[in-house]
Amino acid sequence: MNGTIKVCDIEKYYGTKDNITKAVNRISFEVRSGEFVGVMGASGSGKTTLLNLMSTIDKVTSGHIWYGDTDITALSEDQLADFRKEHLGFVFQDFNLLDTLTLEENITLALSIRKRPAAEIKEKAGAIMEELGI
Repeated sequence: MNGTIKVCDIEKYYGTKDNITKAVNRISFEVRSGEFVGVMGASGSGKTTLLNLMSTIDKVTSGHIWYGDTDITALSEDQLADFRKEHLGFVFQDFNLLDTLTLEENITLALSIRKRPAAEIKEKAGAIMEELGI
């Protein structure tokens, strides 16, 4: 996968035929590898919806989002799960950790899902915990 993200004429509508809300209305842009992009706008302008669409948390009503040669809007649910697992990382405003797991277990869970070897999981989890000063 090359480092380019292309958002092409995406739209996201919520509601029914009689009461439609246009959360995202025909947005297009491109982000090349190494570029830094900020998303700004008034409350209710569609920033979170745009990010949810780009991160596969939500699906577009129309249009396409490309990560390199992969059109994520054309992927099945199973393919999207694999794409997220291999190519995306999420940083939410809240930590979204699983309350029933320790911090270390939350860290190792993500690596376990990717079927990494136990030694690699232990090493990476230890490094993250050390970096956090824990």
